[in-house]
Amino acid sequence: MSELIAAEASISIDLSNQFLMAMPGVVGGELAGTVIYICEHSEKGALGLVINRPTDLSLAGLLEKIDLEFETAPQDASPIFFGGPVHTDRGFVLHSPPGDFSSSIKLGDLALTTSRDVLQAVAAGTGPEKILITLGYAGWGAGQLENEISQNAWLTVAADVDVIFAVAPEDRYAAAMKLLGIDPSMLTGVAGHA
Repeated sequence: MSELIAAEASISIDLSNQFLMAMPGVVGGELAGTVIYICEHSEKGALGLVINRPTDLSLAGLLEKIDLEFETAPQDASPIFFGGPVHTDRGFVLHSPPGDFSSSIKLGDLALTTSRDVLQAVAAGTGPEKILITLGYAGWGAGQLENEISQNAWLTVAADVDVIFAVAPEDRYAAAMKLLGIDPSMLTGVAGHA
């Protein structure tokens, strides 16, 4: 019996490349109503980016703030996103294709880059075809995300790149929920346990 308990304790889930959708009435504050793309998840914790919370800052505005100028026509309408409440002074670029940048983590068909060279490439018109730039990230310590999921705070589903790059930010929550076959308007803010 103790071997079974030890085996179950060592089993962990990997939520990398998954969407987390905040449950109404359970997740509050800055993460209420968010869809988070989980970039990394291990026994040490998890790191994700909110993909549906645009800020007032545009790509052109960000590049100007860091003294980079577009060499081609700027994409002024491209918003910078609130990526989460951790390190909101740092930029994170989720992009496809992964490319070869100095500080990237490959995530299958995507990459997460935190180095300036990806923004230099974007300004020069040679950057990745698809990009989502955030300020900050969402982070969890060891076991914290698993605990929140067990408390019905988050729904999870395999990420779909089209939701990140082809769906309008205001429609991403509903699009992610539809991947589970759920109509978000049918969710209640009251959670129950069986």
